[in-house]
Amino acid sequence: MTYREATEFLFNSLPMYQRVGKAAYKADLVNTLRLDAALGHPHRKFPSVHVAGTNGKGSVSHMLASVFQQAGFRTALYTSPHLLDFRERIRVNGKPVPEKEVVDFVTRHKRIIGMISPSFFEMTVAMAFDFFARQQVEMAVIETGLGGRLDSTNIITPVISVITNVSMDHTEFLGNDLSSIAREKGGIIKKGIPVVVGRADDEREKVFRHMAWEKRAEITFASRMFIPSLHTITPEGKIMLRYTNALSGKEGTVVCDLAGDYQHENLMTVLTVLVKLRESGWDIPEKAAENGLSAVSVNTGLLGRWQTVDHNPRSICDVAHNQEGIAAVMKQLMQLPRKSLHIVFGLVKEKDLSAILPLLPVEATYYFTPSSVPRSMDAIVLQAEAGKRGLKGRAFPSVEEAYRSARQRAQAEDVIFTGGSTFVVADLLKSLGSR
Repeated sequence: MTYREATEFLFNSLPMYQRVGKAAYKADLVNTLRLDAALGHPHRKFPSVHVAGTNGKGSVSHMLASVFQQAGFRTALYTSPHLLDFRERIRVNGKPVPEKEVVDFVTRHKRIIGMISPSFFEMTVAMAFDFFARQQVEMAVIETGLGGRLDSTNIITPVISVITNVSMDHTEFLGNDLSSIAREKGGIIKKGIPVVVGRADDEREKVFRHMAWEKRAEITFASRMFIPSLHTITPEGKIMLRYTNALSGKEGTVVCDLAGDYQHENLMTVLTVLVKLRESGWDIPEKAAENGLSAVSVNTGLLGRWQTVDHNPRSICDVAHNQEGIAAVMKQLMQLPRKSLHIVFGLVKEKDLSAILPLLPVEATYYFTPSSVPRSMDAIVLQAEAGKRGLKGRAFPSVEEAYRSARQRAQAEDVIFTGGSTFVVADLLKSLGSR
């Protein structure tokens, strides 16, 4: 079996949420526990940090992994979805799992897969935990997929749990109000294990405090520990952020190569997690934090977060795909100096257009596009609905064609933005790579 055959088996034989949506969602941990038992409970063989949240959990996971690597730990990182290659989901010290490991895992366990019939995500989590255990990693950063309580990753007992924030997304699974979604995210809180929450309003704070009290888990809110203030961009294109420790009043500065404005909150969350880990006895020098946060992309291979992919005109992409995330990205986009703005945009079918479309600037020229996954919204439907709200543009059959048209029409002083969906960004990066 080749690597291509192994990944085609995983993509085509197992229900995959990123491709087919709700049909792939399993609302229990039965298959995960069966797989874990069949593999000898690999998740018990390494310490971990568990990260959930609506927005920012991918960035926070990569930031933490980068810091752990700089601190000298053999560091594992599990994230989803991938953009270019399946192996992005499973990394050790920033390097993707080798193709041979993927092939060998599928070959060895094909019979078990057939017996249990797991989803794609359940199988991927099992593969990651098995690989991390055999690699004898010293710290694993594990990002949830959907929610938390019933997420396949939630069989671990981490050294600390992290919940970045809560906003409306995946309501068909997690609930139709923020408190319900918070309870699902808070499902990763474990008995006696400290938890850090990045941001929560009064109502969600009550939910998290009650859940932590029930589990006798210490809870810390990052927004009450560190307060971001002034920020600027360094000559290297990194963000330099000044912050204040709300408890001591002491000021500090952090530099990060993830330059999106929305990273301010994520950085304060990471700094809080590091404080709590040091209090628990983990040796994470300040220098390791400094070096790790300034080189997240280099250390971990992170893509698609306010990423500049071309110049003259400047072209940026971002994987923000829900109401809160898109609002944050649009706010920063509108602050960029430019002559005209061109937006290559696509969504998945289940997105609420009445919530998303009002966030988009009417002065931009739009290039509506589907992505290459079956869940993608039809570009002509998106164009029609956007037109009702004054958003003008054309529909294209693919991201590659939409972006090519934007490049042809844009002048050097313009800005091109590509986003709306993780899969739109993935298609863009694939097309740029192949070109």
